[in-house]
Amino acid sequence: MKVEVLGPGCKRCDDLYDNTVSAASEFDPSVDIAVKKVKDINYFAKMGVFMTPGLVIEGKVVSVGKVLSIEEIKEKIKESM
Repeated sequence: MKVEVLGPGCKRCDDLYDNTVSAASEFDPSVDIAVKKVKDINYFAKMGVFMTPGLVIEGKVVSVGKVLSIEEIKEKIKESM
């Protein structure tokens, strides 16, 4: 599963990335979750994300403009499985 955190590197973007990595680590190791930080503003626009941070799971934008908690991110991942 591909999970992307979109953000230019601000504190809120870093917080969402850290929460996402923590959430992914709580899943069974047999569930392959790759978390990637994306800083390309052109990619943000292509995905329709105009307020950061953004969270994209399997190519679908699931959150924009807020720092989700670890539990919220786990729920988003589960919904995308």
